Parts: sequence; structure tokens; C-alpha cells
Amino acid sequence: MPARQPLNLYAAYAANFPGPQAVLLTAVDGREYTYADAEAESARVANLLCELGLQPGDRVTVQVEKSPQNLFLFLGVLRAGMTYHPLNTAYTDDELAYFLADAAPSLVVCDSTRYEALRPLCASANVRHLHTLDDAGAGSLADLAGRCPARFETHASDAGDVAALVYSSGTTGRPKGIMLTHGNLESNASTLAKLWGFSARDCLLHALPVFHVHGLFVAIGCVLMSGASMRWLPRFDVEAVLAALPHSSVMMGVPTYYTRLLADARFDAAACASMRLFVSGSAPLLADTFHAFEARTGQRILERYGMTETGMNTSNPLQGERRAGTVGPPLPDVAVRICAPDGRQLPRGEVGDIQVRGPNVFAGYWNMPDKTAEDFTADGYFVTGDKGLVDDQGYVAIVGRAKDMIISGGLNVYPKEVEQVIDALPGVLESAVIGLPDADFGECVAAVVVTDGSAPVSAGTVRDGVRETSANFKVPKHVFLVDELPRNTMGKVRKDLLRRRFAGQAPS
Repeated sequence: MPARQPLNLYAAYAANFPGPQAVLLTAVDGREYTYADAEAESARVANLLCELGLQPGDRVTVQVEKSPQNLFLFLGVLRAGMTYHPLNTAYTDDELAYFLADAAPSLVVCDSTRYEALRPLCASANVRHLHTLDDAGAGSLADLAGRCPARFETHASDAGDVAALVYSSGTTGRPKGIMLTHGNLESNASTLAKLWGFSARDCLLHALPVFHVHGLFVAIGCVLMSGASMRWLPRFDVEAVLAALPHSSVMMGVPTYYTRLLADARFDAAACASMRLFVSGSAPLLADTFHAFEARTGQRILERYGMTETGMNTSNPLQGERRAGTVGPPLPDVAVRICAPDGRQLPRGEVGDIQVRGPNVFAGYWNMPDKTAEDFTADGYFVTGDKGLVDDQGYVAIVGRAKDMIISGGLNVYPKEVEQVIDALPGVLESAVIGLPDADFGECVAAVVVTDGSAPVSAGTVRDGVRETSANFKVPKHVFLVDELPRNTMGKVRKDLLRRRFAGQAPS
């Protein structure tokens, strides 16, 4: 067995906390929360979890709106040595039923408006505890935690213990649970905080969701690893961002955030006068957006590359050339190689499969040992499923996604998952879901549908059918009805031909 390496992610964060009265977070209503508040409130949560009978390693499933108390809940779960399982607030009951059955949590925390809907789901999944937490910080969880002591001795977790279980939809249509350890998250946050120059003088404009790796582990991790502060917005809103920019020094966002800011004439160099860094990720940043942003503000967006399974792998430099169309060199502790389908490493400049290895790479898929083994090479590299190249200066460029994933507004959509829903609709013979370019979201979901004549099918019935069982971001923006799908000689649908055929088309 490997030697034990004591490491709790919260303890790693806390080692960098400034004085207790230093401001950690300023909410949209102007209320300030200090590092002392984070210490006390996370201790109350950790004490409550122990009182409820949860043990280290137990999963805590969280589907709540973004709030400071949501952050304290995350920190409390870490302190107690349990596993944080965040879920997109857009997931439907059908999707939640799968997550609860697979993750087998001991506690589910939801918004009070979702309590009655979740009760039968929790009963079916044998979840012992269900509590509520609203976006205003109220709910049964807050009430119970408020009666608990404000001091807690952080659990002595091991670097290899699972700190978070984050699900990413699979190409087979069933989501995969990605096990991220304390060591994975600590190493990546520590590296990024140093690489991007974070210090206690920084204030991060945080408009990202916190059920996603980008907002939860990258953004918050950089802040807590440096003793910085945050301007905390419940969601991205141009007016709120413009109001917060003069009080901030760093912003992280998906490309959609930056295209929407550029669409507002008030967003200019003066609006960014206090900013030292803009970071983009979760989806490809178009070169046109990169250049338009520089022309408008005088600043170059720093683009980086990561994924749920690994956190960040590469980054354009803080000091040095930030190249449009690239995601920069590998992080100092991450190895990146480009391989041919037969596993042979390719020379620089050639396109192939991106493989990565480092302390940031996840421990494996939850309850899926065969899939874990399939996605790792014999020498320990993770096969990302992305295709790219490394140029002569060591910059990585992503040229495609072998797994056919769509990234819309920074959120991942796997075509097979949506196709299975559409194919089950009355009157549908088969479907193909593709991503099409979208000026606002980078990519949008489009469905190409073949009907069988047994029932009426329209764009509206397809969208409504998907919306009934799937999160809103998976609902096709465009629906095309066709007589047949193009196939190759092996019978596989030629999605490349569909993307070319329907690019730029927007039926009513």
C-alpha cells in the first residue's frame, strides 16, 4: 500500500488565510463575510454532519443556488473528511434519481422549493437525511448548523481520499462520477495561484456557478490559496459585472461572458482600469473574441485548458505571450503528450490524441473500474479524448474533441444523452445531436431528426420532449427535420457532414 500522506484540502486553504477580519467575500447586496466567518460557519457545518452520524468518506449531495452559505457548506464537508457532490441546479427529477442511486449519499441538501419533489427520490435511494438551504442562506440545514459549536478540529484526511465527486455525462448516455482527491485539488489550486500571481491584494470577480470545476475548485481555490477576496455574484449579469469591475482585480469566465461584455458599449479600458487579469476557460475562446477584447480594453485574455477529470492542465503565461487559439504550455507539474491512435508519441506540430499525467489527474471513475482502466495508459497517462498539437514553442492548441462533446456557454452536453431522449419520442425514427457555432454561447445544441410518420413531429415537440427530462442547457436550440442521416461505409452517422450542412442555419 502507498504511504499515507496526510492532507485535507481545507487545512491547505486555511494555511494561507490572512487575519480573521480580512474580507473573504462581498455579496451582491454589499454584505461582507470575513475569513473568520468562513472558519466559524464551516465548523458549524462540520459539527452538524458529525451529529447526523455521517462518517468520513460519506457523500453529501448538494443542489442549491449559489450563496455564501453554499461556500461554507462546501468547506464544512471538506473539514469533516466527507465527499462533496455538487449538482447543477437545472437537473430534473429524472436526472437526480440516477445521481442519488449512483452516488449513494448520506445527506442531500436542496432548495426548500425542491424539498417535496426530492423526498420520494431520497427514499428510493435510501438517503438518510434531506435538508434545505436557500439562496438567502436560510433553511433547515442553516437552522441546525446555527446551534452547533463554531470550532472544529479538521479531519486528518489523506491526500488520496476523495474530496469531491463530480459527474460528467458519458458518451454512452450515463453520467460518470469523477473522484477528485484532496491531493488533486490542492496541487492544482496551489499551482494556479502561483502561476497566475494571486495574492492577498487581489479581489476576484466571481460570477461563475459553484457546481462546476471552474467556479468551485479553480476560482475559489486560487482565492483561498492566496488569502484574496471575492466579489460574489449569484450569476453572470452584465450590469452587475460592470458595477463590480472597479472593485476587482481578476475575473474568470467562460467565453460567453466576454462576448456579452463586448456587446455593451460601456465595457472599455476605463471600466477595466483596476483589473490585472481576465481568464477564460470551460469552452474554446474564439480568436475573434480574443482580438476584439484586446482592441477594446488593451488587455489580453488568458486562456487555459482543463477538464473535470484533471482540473487545469495548461495555461497561457501571466508574463509572456498569450496566443490566440492556444491554451498555453503545460503547467509546471503536468506532463502533456500527443499520441497516435496506436499509442505512439507524435512529434511537435502533429495532431493527435491529448494525454496528460500529473498530481491533478483524478483517482478514477466512481464504481467504474473498467472505464477507469480504459481511459488510462499503461504508464499512467490519462487519455483526455481531446485532439490537439504542441507547437515548436511548447504551446498546446486544441483542434477537436474525439468524444464529440458540445460545450455550450461553458456547460458540457454529450450528444448521446440527448439523442436517447429524442429517439424515444413518438414519431421519431432516429436523431443526431450536434454542436453548431453560436455567437453568444460558443456552441449551441442542434438536433437533426428523422421521423417515421407514426406521430406528428415538430421542432416544438422535440424541444418539449427533451425539456421534460433534461436540464434546460441540453434542450436543442435548433431542430432540423430530414429524410435520412448521412452515414459512412460502416454505418456510422457522419456528424461532420451534418455540422457543415447546417452551420449558419436557424429554422423557425
